[in-house]
Amino acid sequence: MTQRGRATRPTGPSGRPRRSAGPRTGDPSGAPRGDLAARRARLREVIEPVVTAAGYDLEDLSVSRAGRRHVVRVIVDADGGINLDAVADVSRAVSAALDAAEEAGGDIVAGEYQLEVSSPGVDRPLTLPRHWRRNVGRLVKVTVRGPEGDRQLTGRVAGADDEHVALETDAGRVDHSYAELGPGRVQVEFSRLDEIDEADEFGDDDEDDVEDEER
Repeated sequence: MTQRGRATRPTGPSGRPRRSAGPRTGDPSGAPRGDLAARRARLREVIEPVVTAAGYDLEDLSVSRAGRRHVVRVIVDADGGINLDAVADVSRAVSAALDAAEEAGGDIVAGEYQLEVSSPGVDRPLTLPRHWRRNVGRLVKVTVRGPEGDRQLTGRVAGADDEHVALETDAGRVDHSYAELGPGRVQVEFSRLDEIDEADEFGDDDEDDVEDEER
């Protein structure tokens, strides 16, 4: 488990939110100005190579409106998790890449926007092999598809590779291919939270040993 982090940065010269240079009928992707899906695709073209070069995975990218400005939310992760310092580093790199892309190719987001970079929360659905691999040891609930219909299964992730995931359940260990599974959901275990609280009471000075439940 690693700390969940978030870095929020204004974008544009001198740390100011970037403002549209003037009326535009489209962005470099050729889409209408109000087409958030097209803007998200253009943003991904700019952001994903930066995140990958830093050694992380781009898990999600969204664009939404907040009053007169847009909010660009970027979620990144890696094997072993990502800490607050790494989130801040990625945020700076992404912000610089967006500034460079706008200077080279014009307005990407149409007006002022706020950049938020964070790591995934515990509520992130497990849909890819790497999601399951990064949650080995955690308790999850998942829908299992079968010839007799769907059923809910709760178990602890014992292992995961590119094709299968192994779960330890009350009935024993079971293996399922990803095609048989719906999105997994990590279950919050209060006993683990209690253990963290007890460590704090005893004055454990090693901050690396006490980490948040979210990742």
